[in-house]
Amino acid sequence: MGALAAGVSGLQAHQKMLDVAGNNLANVNTTAYKSSRITFSELLSETVKKASQPTATMGGTNPQQLGSGVGISGISPNMNQGNIESTGNPLDLAIEGEGYFVLSDGGQAVYTRAGAFAVDANSNLVDPSTGFLVQRIGSVGESDGFQIAGDNNIKVPYDVAMAAKATESVTVSGNLSSDSVLATPNTNVLISNLQYTTTGGTAATSSSTLVSLEQWSGTATPAGTITISGIDPDGTAYTTGLTLAVSSTTTVGDLVDQINTALDGNATASLVNGKIKITDDESGYSKSDLNFTYSGTGALETPGYFEVSTVGGEEVKSVNITMYDSQGGSHVLAGAFVRTDTANTWDLVLTSVSGNVNGISMADRRVEGIEFDAADGSYSGLNSTIGDDAEFVVTFAHDTANPQTIDLSLGTAGQLDGLTQFAGNSTAVAREQDGYEAGRLSSVSVNNEGIVIGAFSNGIKKQIATVQIALFQNAAGLESAGGGYYTPSANSGEAVATQALTGGAGSLHGSSLEKSNADVASEFVNLIQAQNGYQANARTITVANDILKELTNLIR
Repeated sequence: MGALAAGVSGLQAHQKMLDVAGNNLANVNTTAYKSSRITFSELLSETVKKASQPTATMGGTNPQQLGSGVGISGISPNMNQGNIESTGNPLDLAIEGEGYFVLSDGGQAVYTRAGAFAVDANSNLVDPSTGFLVQRIGSVGESDGFQIAGDNNIKVPYDVAMAAKATESVTVSGNLSSDSVLATPNTNVLISNLQYTTTGGTAATSSSTLVSLEQWSGTATPAGTITISGIDPDGTAYTTGLTLAVSSTTTVGDLVDQINTALDGNATASLVNGKIKITDDESGYSKSDLNFTYSGTGALETPGYFEVSTVGGEEVKSVNITMYDSQGGSHVLAGAFVRTDTANTWDLVLTSVSGNVNGISMADRRVEGIEFDAADGSYSGLNSTIGDDAEFVVTFAHDTANPQTIDLSLGTAGQLDGLTQFAGNSTAVAREQDGYEAGRLSSVSVNNEGIVIGAFSNGIKKQIATVQIALFQNAAGLESAGGGYYTPSANSGEAVATQALTGGAGSLHGSSLEKSNADVASEFVNLIQAQNGYQANARTITVANDILKELTNLIR
């Protein structure tokens, strides 16, 4: 009877072994599946005779025990990582190393290694097979409005526009030559950014009256004054000829003549294709600038600023960069470094800005006193005596109440990380700026730290959210909840929330999935072993049954 009971326990145990192997084989292609293994142990033995200890005249005897069969001591998961396979889907995620993705079913958190995620109709990152919501950690994406503070669900904002950002800073670096000289020094030339035209868009001439211009509005018999201000080549302000009385017969030529009076022989004003042109009388370094305004009855549009079409000086290096206004409109900001008459000192002049510019004041278009160390050519900072700031201020027509300040990063004083002054060619360039136009999310990716990065149509990349990773003290103690999900058990420990590559968590791979760690060859071997064990135990029952038959035949 003992053999029968032992054989039955063996049949039951090896049936379970067959079940485990069959389940592993069934899930050989299940994403992130963790195979299981079964272990056996003998059941409690019956002690027929206890052991005895040795005496002075007799040796000791071992216990006599009779086993009662086999039992299942454990079915444990193999938590080793499966192979990681590239899928090409950016929202497929795999963890290389320790950790589990955290999802919410609306009531509790569940954990999984299967990272086949997608975005639902509400812009949530979810497991599309169940609708469970992928959870995040930290505050990444909240400041940009991509994520909602206090809500751990990950939003992928395909439906949210990124607002434009006005340029606030421009970085300039490179060399300004200490020894190169132009073959012929430049003569400074200013040209108004506004073209005066008559009806039909024809360029105004010297004989065109101001009231005949398209830039005039209001009464045909004005009574007003044009006020002229400006700076001579040596940097001093105009002192004479600063006003022009305006009537119905005042012409553009009268305006040009009055400007010539204000220039006082330091430069010459002329009208070229409807634009006022100011040309220095002498070549070389120049601070020339000009502006004029109208007040009185009617209204005359005046230039927002005078572009510097040619920068006067013996060495000039132009720099250009695309920058953005507060609505995301792009403008080409053009500037020029010019070596001054003071040794190892340069100015940076804002020569022009493309687009609808309302104005650039004379005080805000030139950075004066950019100094360099005579010994090593490093940037020394701005001349403190001049007291200038490294910035330009531009007013755009769409927002005249809020001038846009653009800080210029020229380098660290005493270092070679920005501008330098060495012998040779001038190579200074405007390398980067921090503004951008409005855009929409066009694609996402996930880096090794689990940060979801959005690429927007304006070329800007933004961090959208950080995928939460959970760690357990004993991952083998997790309970399977089906669907590739796990829940904590009394022996797994509580989930510790973190992110990839932090606190022992593994690295995250985007566009990848973890394969099942079930090994087909090993499971086939387990099947054979289960079959052999089952057959052997069945044979035990057969033999025991035959013996019982013989016993019953003794009385016949």
